[in-house]
Amino acid sequence: MESEGLCTLEKRGNIFLLILTGTGDHRLHPNLIDSISAALRRVRSDSTSSSSALITTAQGKYFSNGYDLKWALVDNARQKLMSRKLRCLVSDLITLPMPTIAAVTGHASAAGFVFALCHDYILMRKDRGFLYMSELDIGFPIPTWFSALVKCRMGSPAVRREVVMKAAKVTAEMGVEMGFVDSAHSGAEETVEAAIKLSEELVSRNWDGKTYAACRKTLFVELLNSLGSDETVGDYGDEDANKTLAKL
Repeated sequence: MESEGLCTLEKRGNIFLLILTGTGDHRLHPNLIDSISAALRRVRSDSTSSSSALITTAQGKYFSNGYDLKWALVDNARQKLMSRKLRCLVSDLITLPMPTIAAVTGHASAAGFVFALCHDYILMRKDRGFLYMSELDIGFPIPTWFSALVKCRMGSPAVRREVVMKAAKVTAEMGVEMGFVDSAHSGAEETVEAAIKLSEELVSRNWDGKTYAACRKTLFVELLNSLGSDETVGDYGDEDANKTLAKL
């Protein structure tokens, strides 16, 4: 097991298990995003990663409670930095050369929900926790790239309306019915066990990782094409981002 401080990465055969550690709400502060990104770089560099799978899960009550707004709302430069780091992380997940599974064992809200949606599969405990696109309730518009991801993962306009325009708190069983949660399980341990079983089944197919990633990138091309900017924080591309980073 290797640790990046805020998360750990464990390899079990050809399965990587990425765990957000601690009992907090796993807010997506730049430090946590950097830890996750570093773990994904290690996964990507592993010589056997072409026939592997990644499971992401978390300790405690939360999978991730979204952006660290208390930190970010100090000034706009912080908002831009956090957005850009999350968009880079999303790109890393979409281009990862292996199947990815989110074992959601607690609440996933706003950007935390988005983080879960960036995985190929979502498995979720049904005794506690919900998926919640909270932006409407807290008064924040969603950026274009959020919308692109939602469209990629939720085929039904009625489901997208329920999730985004009604800010529904989606339980595991609701998510299965809506079609973007793959299975619901009785508790945290059972959810992770199911994710490991699914990973083993996927790894046994012995798919070429580069081909797998290429197919995913085609499916998510609208999302990938939108990740260069985030109009909700005033980040319109690389030149603007460089100015933001220079202020920090």
